[in-house]
Amino acid sequence: MKRALVSVSDKTNLVPFVKGLEENGYEIVSTGGTKKALDDAGVKTIGIEDVTHFPEILDGRVKTLNPYVHGGLLARRDLPEHMETLKEHEITPIDLVCVNLYPFKQTIEKPDVTLEDAIENIDIGGPSMVRSAAKNYHDVTIVVDKDDYDQVLTEIKKDGDTTLETRTKLAAKAFRHTASYDSLISQYLTKQNGLEDPEKLTLTWDLKETMRYGENGHQKAWLYEDAMPKSFSVLQAKQLHGKKLSYNNIKDADEALRCIREFDQPAVVAMKHMNPCGIGQGDNLEQAWDRAYEADTVSIFGGVIALNRQVDLATAEKMHKIFLEIIIAPGFDDDAFELLSKKKNIRLLTVDFSKKDEDVRHEVVSVMGGLLVQEQDVLDEDYHDWECVTDVKPTEEQLKAMMFAWKAVKHAKSNAIVVANGERTLGVGEGQPNRIDSLKIAVKHAGDDVEGSVMASDAFFPFGDCVEYAGEHGIKAVVQPGGSIRDQESIDMANKYGIAMVTTGVRHFRH
Repeated sequence: MKRALVSVSDKTNLVPFVKGLEENGYEIVSTGGTKKALDDAGVKTIGIEDVTHFPEILDGRVKTLNPYVHGGLLARRDLPEHMETLKEHEITPIDLVCVNLYPFKQTIEKPDVTLEDAIENIDIGGPSMVRSAAKNYHDVTIVVDKDDYDQVLTEIKKDGDTTLETRTKLAAKAFRHTASYDSLISQYLTKQNGLEDPEKLTLTWDLKETMRYGENGHQKAWLYEDAMPKSFSVLQAKQLHGKKLSYNNIKDADEALRCIREFDQPAVVAMKHMNPCGIGQGDNLEQAWDRAYEADTVSIFGGVIALNRQVDLATAEKMHKIFLEIIIAPGFDDDAFELLSKKKNIRLLTVDFSKKDEDVRHEVVSVMGGLLVQEQDVLDEDYHDWECVTDVKPTEEQLKAMMFAWKAVKHAKSNAIVVANGERTLGVGEGQPNRIDSLKIAVKHAGDDVEGSVMASDAFFPFGDCVEYAGEHGIKAVVQPGGSIRDQESIDMANKYGIAMVTTGVRHFRH
Protein backbone atom coordinates (compact mmCIF):
# COMPACT_ATOMS: atom_id res chain seq x y z
CA MET A 1 0.00 0.00 0.00
CA LYS A 2 1.24 3.48 -0.92
CA ARG A 3 1.27 6.27 1.64
CA ALA A 4 0.26 9.91 1.26
CA LEU A 5 0.94 12.66 3.78
CA VAL A 6 -1.67 15.42 3.71
CA SER A 7 -1.43 18.68 5.66
CA VAL A 8 -2.96 21.82 4.23
CA SER A 9 -4.12 25.26 5.32
CA ASP A 10 -6.32 25.76 2.25
CA LYS A 11 -8.71 22.81 2.22
CA THR A 12 -10.51 23.74 -1.01
CA ASN A 13 -11.35 20.58 -3.03
CA LEU A 14 -9.24 18.53 -0.64
CA VAL A 15 -11.77 15.87 0.36
CA PRO A 16 -12.55 14.60 -3.17
CA PHE A 17 -8.84 14.47 -3.93
CA VAL A 18 -7.95 12.49 -0.82
CA LYS A 19 -10.92 10.17 -1.24
CA GLY A 20 -9.62 9.47 -4.72
CA LEU A 21 -6.21 8.63 -3.32
CA GLU A 22 -7.81 6.33 -0.75
CA GLU A 23 -9.84 4.56 -3.42
CA ASN A 24 -6.64 3.92 -5.36
CA GLY A 25 -4.77 2.20 -2.59
CA TYR A 26 -3.21 5.05 -0.58
CA GLU A 27 -3.24 5.18 3.17
CA ILE A 28 -3.51 8.74 4.43
CA VAL A 29 -1.32 10.31 7.10
CA SER A 30 -2.52 13.68 8.30
CA THR A 31 -2.12 16.37 10.94
CA GLY A 32 -4.21 18.71 13.07
CA GLY A 33 -7.07 20.50 11.38
CA THR A 34 -6.54 18.63 8.12
CA LYS A 35 -6.96 15.29 9.85
CA LYS A 36 -10.15 16.47 11.52
CA ALA A 37 -11.60 17.67 8.19
CA LEU A 38 -10.79 14.36 6.54
CA ASP A 39 -12.09 12.30 9.48
CA ASP A 40 -15.33 14.30 9.43
CA ALA A 41 -15.63 13.54 5.71
CA GLY A 42 -15.31 9.81 6.33
CA VAL A 43 -11.70 9.41 5.20
CA LYS A 44 -9.70 6.99 7.30
CA THR A 45 -6.49 8.70 8.44
CA ILE A 46 -3.38 7.94 10.45
CA GLY A 47 -2.36 10.65 12.91
CA ILE A 48 1.14 12.07 12.55
CA GLU A 49 1.95 11.02 16.14
CA ASP A 50 1.37 7.38 15.14
CA VAL A 51 4.05 7.81 12.47
CA THR A 52 6.61 9.81 14.45
CA HIS A 53 5.99 8.07 17.79
CA PHE A 54 6.26 11.54 19.28
CA PRO A 55 3.56 14.04 20.26
CA GLU A 56 3.13 17.47 18.74
CA ILE A 57 4.99 19.95 20.95
CA LEU A 58 5.46 23.69 21.36
CA ASP A 59 1.86 24.52 20.40
CA GLY A 60 2.23 22.60 17.15
CA ARG A 61 5.48 24.24 16.11
CA VAL A 62 7.09 20.79 16.00
CA LYS A 63 5.14 17.85 14.65
CA THR A 64 6.53 16.73 11.27
CA LEU A 65 10.21 17.61 11.76
CA ASN A 66 11.08 13.98 12.39
CA PRO A 67 13.16 11.21 10.75
CA TYR A 68 10.06 9.02 10.42
CA VAL A 69 8.67 11.70 8.10
CA HIS A 70 11.75 12.94 6.29
CA GLY A 71 13.34 9.52 6.10
CA GLY A 72 10.19 8.29 4.39
CA LEU A 73 10.36 11.21 1.98
CA LEU A 74 14.04 11.31 1.14
CA ALA A 75 14.89 7.63 0.81
CA ARG A 76 15.82 6.72 -2.75
CA ARG A 77 13.96 3.61 -3.82
CA ASP A 78 16.73 2.66 -6.26
CA LEU A 79 19.41 2.50 -3.55
CA PRO A 80 19.29 -0.77 -1.55
CA GLU A 81 21.19 0.81 1.34
CA HIS A 82 18.50 3.50 1.66
CA MET A 83 15.72 0.94 1.70
CA GLU A 84 17.62 -1.20 4.15
CA THR A 85 17.92 1.81 6.47
CA LEU A 86 14.18 2.36 6.32
CA LYS A 87 13.60 -1.29 7.13
CA GLU A 88 16.08 -1.19 10.00
CA HIS A 89 14.39 1.80 11.62
CA GLU A 90 10.84 0.73 10.70
CA ILE A 91 10.27 3.83 8.56
CA THR A 92 7.47 3.60 6.01
CA PRO A 93 8.16 5.31 2.65
CA ILE A 94 5.91 8.24 1.80
CA ASP A 95 4.94 8.30 -1.86
CA LEU A 96 2.86 11.49 -2.12
CA VAL A 97 2.84 14.73 -0.17
CA CYS A 98 -0.04 17.21 -0.37
CA VAL A 99 0.95 20.34 1.53
CA ASN A 100 0.18 24.03 1.37
CA LEU A 101 1.55 26.44 3.88
CA TYR A 102 0.45 28.61 6.77
CA PRO A 103 -1.30 31.73 5.40
CA PHE A 104 1.58 34.14 5.95
CA LYS A 105 0.57 36.40 3.05
CA GLN A 106 -3.05 36.62 4.17
CA THR A 107 -1.85 37.39 7.70
CA ILE A 108 0.39 40.32 6.80
CA GLU A 109 -2.26 41.73 4.48
CA LYS A 110 -4.44 42.44 7.52
CA PRO A 111 -4.25 46.14 8.41
CA ASP A 112 -3.98 45.45 12.13
CA VAL A 113 -1.48 42.58 11.95
CA THR A 114 1.11 42.43 14.71
CA LEU A 115 4.65 41.19 14.36
CA GLU A 116 3.80 38.35 16.74
CA ASP A 117 0.90 37.22 14.52
CA ALA A 118 3.11 37.36 11.45
CA ILE A 119 5.84 35.28 13.09
CA GLU A 120 3.38 32.63 14.25
CA ASN A 121 2.21 32.23 10.66
CA ILE A 122 5.66 31.39 9.33
CA ASP A 123 5.46 27.72 8.39
CA ILE A 124 8.53 25.62 9.14
CA GLY A 125 7.47 21.99 8.92
CA GLY A 126 5.44 22.51 5.75
CA PRO A 127 8.25 23.93 3.61
CA SER A 128 10.58 21.26 4.98
CA MET A 129 8.26 18.47 3.83
CA VAL A 130 7.72 20.18 0.48
CA ARG A 131 11.45 20.50 -0.13
CA SER A 132 12.19 16.93 0.94
CA ALA A 133 9.48 15.53 -1.32
CA ALA A 134 10.50 17.77 -4.23
CA LYS A 135 14.15 16.80 -3.91
CA ASN A 136 13.17 13.14 -4.20
CA TYR A 137 10.78 13.68 -7.13
CA HIS A 138 11.99 10.50 -8.84
CA ASP A 139 10.02 8.57 -6.22
CA VAL A 140 7.71 11.07 -4.53
CA THR A 141 4.85 13.17 -5.89
CA ILE A 142 4.65 16.62 -4.32
CA VAL A 143 1.38 18.58 -4.63
CA VAL A 144 1.29 22.19 -3.42
CA ASP A 145 -1.43 23.56 -5.70
CA LYS A 146 -5.08 22.48 -5.64
CA ASP A 147 -5.20 23.10 -9.39
CA ASP A 148 -3.04 19.98 -9.81
CA TYR A 149 -5.37 17.65 -7.90
CA ASP A 150 -7.26 16.49 -10.99
CA GLN A 151 -4.21 15.69 -13.09
CA VAL A 152 -2.49 13.81 -10.27
CA LEU A 153 -5.59 11.78 -9.51
CA THR A 154 -6.23 11.04 -13.18
CA GLU A 155 -2.71 9.63 -13.64
CA ILE A 156 -2.93 7.58 -10.45
CA LYS A 157 -6.27 6.11 -11.50
CA LYS A 158 -4.85 5.25 -14.91
CA ASP A 159 -1.39 3.89 -14.07
CA GLY A 160 -1.24 3.56 -10.31
CA ASP A 161 1.22 6.47 -10.04
CA THR A 162 2.09 9.83 -11.56
CA THR A 163 4.53 9.98 -14.45
CA LEU A 164 8.11 11.07 -13.93
CA GLU A 165 7.44 14.04 -16.21
CA THR A 166 4.59 15.16 -13.98
CA ARG A 167 6.62 14.65 -10.81
CA THR A 168 9.46 16.71 -12.29
CA LYS A 169 7.11 19.59 -13.10
CA LEU A 170 5.46 19.41 -9.70
CA ALA A 171 8.87 19.46 -7.99
CA ALA A 172 9.85 22.63 -9.85
CA LYS A 173 6.53 24.20 -8.87
CA ALA A 174 7.10 23.16 -5.27
CA PHE A 175 10.46 24.93 -5.11
CA ARG A 176 8.90 28.02 -6.70
CA HIS A 177 6.22 27.81 -4.05
CA THR A 178 8.63 27.73 -1.12
CA ALA A 179 10.90 30.33 -2.71
CA SER A 180 7.98 32.73 -3.07
CA TYR A 181 6.87 32.01 0.48
CA ASP A 182 10.34 32.71 1.86
CA SER A 183 10.57 35.83 -0.29
CA LEU A 184 7.47 37.33 1.32
CA ILE A 185 8.83 36.54 4.76
CA SER A 186 12.19 38.10 3.98
CA GLN A 187 10.55 41.21 2.52
CA TYR A 188 8.32 41.60 5.55
CA LEU A 189 11.09 41.17 8.12
CA THR A 190 13.47 43.37 6.12
CA LYS A 191 10.84 46.13 6.16
CA GLN A 192 10.34 45.61 9.89
CA ASN A 193 14.06 46.25 10.33
CA GLY A 194 13.92 49.40 8.19
CA LEU A 195 16.67 48.11 5.89
CA GLU A 196 16.56 49.80 2.47
CA ASP A 197 19.49 48.07 0.78
CA PRO A 198 19.61 44.40 1.77
CA GLU A 199 22.56 42.42 0.42
CA LYS A 200 20.05 40.14 -1.34
CA LEU A 201 16.89 41.38 -3.02
CA THR A 202 14.16 38.76 -2.89
CA LEU A 203 11.04 39.61 -4.86
CA THR A 204 8.11 37.47 -5.89
CA TRP A 205 5.31 37.91 -8.40
CA ASP A 206 2.39 35.75 -9.46
CA LEU A 207 1.61 35.01 -13.10
CA LYS A 208 -1.54 36.89 -13.98
CA GLU A 209 -1.67 36.33 -17.71
CA THR A 210 0.28 35.04 -20.67
CA MET A 211 0.11 37.90 -23.13
CA ARG A 212 -0.69 37.47 -26.80
CA TYR A 213 2.61 39.19 -27.58
CA GLY A 214 4.92 41.80 -26.14
CA GLU A 215 5.92 45.27 -27.26
CA ASN A 216 6.04 43.93 -30.80
CA GLY A 217 4.35 40.96 -32.41
CA HIS A 218 7.46 38.80 -32.52
CA GLN A 219 8.14 39.14 -28.78
CA LYS A 220 6.68 36.75 -26.21
CA ALA A 221 5.41 38.38 -23.01
CA TRP A 222 3.93 37.53 -19.63
CA LEU A 223 2.16 39.65 -17.05
CA TYR A 224 3.14 39.08 -13.43
CA GLU A 225 1.56 40.80 -10.46
CA ASP A 226 3.18 41.68 -7.17
CA ALA A 227 2.35 38.97 -4.64
CA MET A 228 1.13 41.80 -2.41
CA PRO A 229 -0.89 43.76 -4.99
CA LYS A 230 -1.93 47.38 -4.68
CA SER A 231 -5.55 48.39 -5.27
CA PHE A 232 -4.77 51.49 -7.34
CA SER A 233 -3.25 49.61 -10.24
CA VAL A 234 -4.21 48.64 -13.76
CA LEU A 235 -3.56 45.04 -12.69
CA GLN A 236 -6.31 45.38 -10.08
CA ALA A 237 -8.64 47.22 -12.45
CA LYS A 238 -12.00 45.68 -13.26
CA GLN A 239 -12.43 45.40 -17.01
CA LEU A 240 -16.06 45.98 -17.93
CA HIS A 241 -15.82 45.81 -21.70
CA GLY A 242 -13.51 45.23 -24.65
CA LYS A 243 -10.59 43.10 -25.73
CA LYS A 244 -7.86 41.94 -23.39
CA LEU A 245 -5.25 44.53 -22.64
CA SER A 246 -2.04 44.22 -24.61
CA TYR A 247 1.49 44.69 -23.30
CA ASN A 248 1.55 48.27 -24.60
CA ASN A 249 -1.98 48.95 -23.30
CA ILE A 250 -0.89 48.01 -19.79
CA LYS A 251 2.16 50.26 -19.89
CA ASP A 252 0.14 53.22 -21.19
CA ALA A 253 -2.68 52.64 -18.69
CA ASP A 254 -0.17 52.40 -15.85
CA GLU A 255 1.39 55.71 -16.85
CA ALA A 256 -2.04 57.31 -17.16
CA LEU A 257 -2.91 56.21 -13.62
CA ARG A 258 0.39 57.53 -12.28
CA CYS A 259 -0.42 60.89 -13.83
CA ILE A 260 -4.10 61.20 -12.97
CA ARG A 261 -3.46 60.59 -9.27
CA GLU A 262 -1.66 63.95 -9.18
CA PHE A 263 -4.94 65.87 -9.54
CA ASP A 264 -7.72 66.46 -7.04
CA GLN A 265 -10.26 68.50 -9.00
CA PRO A 266 -12.00 66.89 -12.00
CA ALA A 267 -9.24 65.99 -14.45
CA VAL A 268 -8.61 64.01 -17.62
CA VAL A 269 -5.28 62.62 -18.80
CA ALA A 270 -4.73 61.50 -22.38
CA MET A 271 -1.72 59.21 -22.63
CA LYS A 272 -0.05 58.12 -25.87
CA HIS A 273 2.97 55.86 -26.02
CA MET A 274 3.59 56.50 -22.31
CA ASN A 275 3.65 60.28 -22.77
CA PRO A 276 0.84 62.68 -21.86
CA CYS A 277 -0.47 64.36 -24.99
CA GLY A 278 -3.18 66.29 -23.18
CA ILE A 279 -4.17 66.99 -19.59
CA GLY A 280 -7.17 69.08 -18.63
CA GLN A 281 -8.89 70.03 -15.41
CA GLY A 282 -12.10 71.90 -14.75
CA ASP A 283 -15.17 72.37 -12.63
CA ASN A 284 -16.64 69.12 -13.94
CA LEU A 285 -15.52 66.11 -15.94
CA GLU A 286 -16.96 67.25 -19.28
CA GLN A 287 -15.07 70.52 -19.04
CA ALA A 288 -11.88 68.67 -18.11
CA TRP A 289 -12.34 66.39 -21.14
CA ASP A 290 -12.86 69.36 -23.47
CA ARG A 291 -9.61 70.87 -22.27
CA ALA A 292 -7.61 67.65 -22.50
CA TYR A 293 -8.95 67.05 -26.00
CA GLU A 294 -8.20 70.60 -27.09
CA ALA A 295 -4.61 70.21 -25.87
CA ASP A 296 -3.78 67.90 -28.79
CA THR A 297 -6.68 66.90 -31.01
CA VAL A 298 -4.38 64.81 -33.24
CA SER A 299 -2.34 62.76 -30.79
CA ILE A 300 -5.31 61.84 -28.62
CA PHE A 301 -6.57 59.58 -31.43
CA GLY A 302 -5.97 56.00 -30.26
CA GLY A 303 -5.00 57.24 -26.82
CA VAL A 304 -5.48 55.90 -23.32
CA ILE A 305 -7.75 58.11 -21.21
CA ALA A 306 -7.77 58.30 -17.43
CA LEU A 307 -10.47 60.28 -15.62
CA ASN A 308 -10.68 60.84 -11.88
CA ARG A 309 -14.46 61.13 -11.68
CA GLN A 310 -17.28 58.76 -12.62
CA VAL A 311 -17.95 59.09 -16.34
CA ASP A 312 -21.26 60.80 -17.10
CA LEU A 313 -23.21 60.69 -20.35
CA ALA A 314 -22.18 64.17 -21.54
CA THR A 315 -18.49 63.27 -21.27
CA ALA A 316 -19.09 59.82 -22.77
CA GLU A 317 -20.82 61.31 -25.81
CA LYS A 318 -17.74 63.37 -26.58
CA MET A 319 -15.30 60.52 -26.04
CA HIS A 320 -17.48 58.25 -28.17
CA LYS A 321 -16.86 60.44 -31.21
CA ILE A 322 -13.20 59.46 -31.55
CA PHE A 323 -11.22 56.22 -31.49
CA LEU A 324 -9.79 55.52 -28.05
CA GLU A 325 -7.98 52.39 -26.87
CA ILE A 326 -8.81 52.51 -23.17
CA ILE A 327 -10.95 54.56 -20.80
CA ILE A 328 -10.14 54.08 -17.14
CA ALA A 329 -12.13 55.78 -14.40
CA PRO A 330 -13.63 55.25 -10.93
CA GLY A 331 -16.88 54.20 -12.61
CA PHE A 332 -19.39 54.80 -15.41
CA ASP A 333 -22.98 55.99 -15.23
CA ASP A 334 -25.27 53.36 -16.75
CA ASP A 335 -26.14 55.46 -19.81
CA ALA A 336 -22.49 56.42 -20.32
CA PHE A 337 -21.42 52.77 -20.21
CA GLU A 338 -24.22 51.76 -22.57
CA LEU A 339 -23.05 54.30 -25.12
CA LEU A 340 -19.31 53.65 -24.86
CA SER A 341 -19.72 49.87 -24.94
CA LYS A 342 -21.33 50.08 -28.36
CA LYS A 343 -17.78 50.11 -29.68
CA LYS A 344 -16.69 46.49 -29.65
CA ASN A 345 -12.98 46.89 -29.03
CA ILE A 346 -12.70 49.81 -26.62
CA ARG A 347 -11.51 48.73 -23.18
CA LEU A 348 -13.52 50.17 -20.28
CA LEU A 349 -11.88 49.77 -16.89
CA THR A 350 -12.65 50.87 -13.34
CA VAL A 351 -10.11 51.38 -10.57
CA ASP A 352 -10.61 52.19 -6.90
CA PHE A 353 -9.57 55.84 -6.81
CA SER A 354 -10.12 55.98 -3.06
CA LYS A 355 -6.82 54.09 -2.83
CA LYS A 356 -4.80 56.43 -5.06
CA ASP A 357 -2.79 57.69 -2.10
CA GLU A 358 -2.00 54.26 -0.65
CA ASP A 359 1.63 53.55 0.13
CA VAL A 360 3.50 52.72 -3.05
CA ARG A 361 6.23 50.17 -3.51
CA HIS A 362 9.59 50.71 -5.10
CA GLU A 363 9.88 50.66 -8.86
CA VAL A 364 11.90 47.85 -10.40
CA VAL A 365 13.35 48.35 -13.88
CA SER A 366 15.29 45.70 -15.73
CA VAL A 367 18.63 46.38 -17.34
CA MET A 368 20.82 43.82 -19.05
CA GLY A 369 22.24 41.67 -16.30
CA GLY A 370 20.39 43.27 -13.42
CA LEU A 371 17.73 45.48 -11.91
CA LEU A 372 17.46 49.11 -10.94
CA VAL A 373 15.30 49.77 -7.89
CA GLN A 374 14.10 53.17 -6.74
CA GLU A 375 11.35 54.88 -4.80
CA GLN A 376 8.46 56.13 -6.91
CA ASP A 377 8.38 59.86 -7.64
CA VAL A 378 5.42 60.71 -5.44
CA LEU A 379 6.82 63.77 -3.70
CA ASP A 380 4.07 66.00 -2.31
CA GLU A 381 4.92 69.58 -3.28
CA ASP A 382 3.48 72.99 -2.43
CA TYR A 383 4.07 76.04 -4.60
CA HIS A 384 4.31 78.16 -1.47
CA ASP A 385 7.69 76.49 -0.90
CA TRP A 386 9.07 77.59 -4.25
CA GLU A 387 11.58 80.42 -4.52
CA CYS A 388 11.09 83.32 -6.89
CA VAL A 389 14.45 84.28 -8.42
CA THR A 390 13.37 87.09 -10.77
CA ASP A 391 12.40 90.74 -10.49
CA VAL A 392 8.87 89.98 -11.63
CA LYS A 393 6.91 87.97 -9.07
CA PRO A 394 4.30 85.42 -10.16
CA THR A 395 0.66 86.06 -9.42
CA GLU A 396 -1.37 83.56 -7.44
CA GLU A 397 -3.09 82.56 -10.68
CA GLN A 398 0.27 81.95 -12.36
CA LEU A 399 1.49 79.90 -9.39
CA LYS A 400 -1.55 77.65 -9.63
CA ALA A 401 -1.02 77.26 -13.38
CA MET A 402 2.65 76.46 -12.80
CA MET A 403 1.71 73.83 -10.22
CA PHE A 404 -0.59 72.25 -12.79
CA ALA A 405 2.21 72.28 -15.37
CA TRP A 406 4.69 70.98 -12.78
CA LYS A 407 2.47 67.98 -12.04
CA ALA A 408 2.15 67.31 -15.76
CA VAL A 409 5.84 67.56 -16.57
CA LYS A 410 6.63 64.82 -14.03
CA HIS A 411 4.98 62.33 -16.37
CA ALA A 412 6.55 63.37 -19.66
CA LYS A 413 9.76 61.69 -20.76
CA SER A 414 12.94 63.72 -20.29
CA ASN A 415 13.94 66.16 -21.55
CA ALA A 416 10.44 67.43 -20.81
CA ILE A 417 8.80 70.81 -21.26
CA VAL A 418 5.13 71.57 -20.63
CA VAL A 419 3.48 74.81 -21.71
CA ALA A 420 0.15 75.29 -19.97
CA ASN A 421 -2.40 77.57 -18.44
CA GLY A 422 -4.43 76.83 -15.32
CA GLU A 423 -6.89 74.71 -17.27
CA ARG A 424 -4.92 72.46 -19.59
CA THR A 425 -1.64 71.63 -21.17
CA LEU A 426 -1.14 73.72 -24.28
CA GLY A 427 1.89 71.91 -25.59
CA VAL A 428 4.10 69.06 -24.41
CA GLY A 429 7.64 68.50 -25.63
CA GLU A 430 9.21 65.28 -24.42
CA GLY A 431 11.87 62.68 -25.02
CA GLN A 432 14.22 64.93 -26.97
CA PRO A 433 18.01 64.72 -26.53
CA ASN A 434 18.15 68.47 -25.78
CA ARG A 435 15.80 70.75 -23.91
CA ILE A 436 15.46 73.50 -26.49
CA ASP A 437 14.01 71.04 -29.02
CA SER A 438 11.44 69.90 -26.45
CA LEU A 439 10.50 73.52 -25.87
CA LYS A 440 10.13 74.18 -29.58
CA ILE A 441 7.79 71.19 -29.90
CA ALA A 442 5.71 72.38 -26.94
CA VAL A 443 5.47 75.93 -28.27
CA LYS A 444 4.52 74.68 -31.72
CA HIS A 445 1.66 72.63 -30.23
CA ALA A 446 0.52 75.58 -28.13
CA GLY A 447 0.19 77.79 -31.19
CA ASP A 448 -1.43 81.14 -30.54
CA ASP A 449 -2.37 80.05 -27.01
CA VAL A 450 1.27 80.30 -25.96
CA GLU A 451 0.86 84.03 -25.32
CA GLY A 452 0.60 84.61 -21.58
CA SER A 453 1.12 80.92 -20.71
CA VAL A 454 3.38 79.29 -18.14
CA MET A 455 6.14 76.77 -18.70
CA ALA A 456 7.48 73.87 -16.61
CA SER A 457 10.84 72.20 -17.19
CA ASP A 458 11.52 68.84 -15.53
CA ALA A 459 15.18 69.77 -14.95
CA PHE A 460 17.28 72.92 -14.87
CA PHE A 461 18.19 74.96 -17.93
CA PRO A 462 21.84 74.40 -18.87
CA PHE A 463 21.86 77.67 -20.81
CA GLY A 464 19.70 80.76 -21.16
CA ASP A 465 18.43 79.77 -24.62
CA CYS A 466 15.22 78.08 -23.43
CA VAL A 467 14.15 81.09 -21.38
CA GLU A 468 14.99 83.37 -24.29
CA TYR A 469 12.88 81.26 -26.65
CA ALA A 470 10.06 81.25 -24.11
CA GLY A 471 10.20 85.02 -23.78
CA GLU A 472 10.22 85.53 -27.54
CA HIS A 473 6.99 83.51 -27.76
CA GLY A 474 5.05 85.18 -24.99
CA ILE A 475 5.48 82.78 -22.06
CA LYS A 476 5.12 84.82 -18.86
CA ALA A 477 6.07 82.46 -16.02
CA VAL A 478 8.48 79.55 -15.67
CA VAL A 479 8.90 76.85 -13.03
CA GLN A 480 12.12 74.83 -13.02
CA PRO A 481 14.32 73.07 -10.44
CA GLY A 482 17.30 75.42 -10.62
CA GLY A 483 20.76 74.26 -9.70
CA SER A 484 22.67 74.83 -12.92
CA ILE A 485 26.05 76.56 -12.74
CA ARG A 486 24.53 78.84 -15.40
CA ASP A 487 21.33 79.60 -13.50
CA GLN A 488 22.12 83.30 -13.61
CA GLU A 489 22.00 83.29 -17.42
CA SER A 490 18.43 81.97 -17.30
CA ILE A 491 17.48 84.42 -14.54
CA ASP A 492 18.92 87.34 -16.48
CA MET A 493 17.06 86.24 -19.59
CA ALA A 494 13.82 85.98 -17.62
CA ASN A 495 14.33 89.51 -16.29
CA LYS A 496 15.00 90.75 -19.80
CA TYR A 497 11.64 89.45 -21.01
CA GLY A 498 9.67 90.25 -17.86
CA ILE A 499 9.16 86.58 -17.00
CA ALA A 500 8.43 85.45 -13.46
CA MET A 501 10.63 82.46 -12.64
CA VAL A 502 10.46 80.17 -9.62
CA THR A 503 12.77 77.33 -8.67
CA THR A 504 11.63 74.21 -6.83
CA GLY A 505 14.94 72.65 -5.81
CA VAL A 506 13.62 69.32 -7.07
CA ARG A 507 13.83 67.84 -10.54
CA HIS A 508 11.50 65.26 -12.12
CA PHE A 509 13.43 63.26 -14.72
CA ARG A 510 11.44 60.37 -16.20
CA HIS A 511 13.45 58.09 -18.41
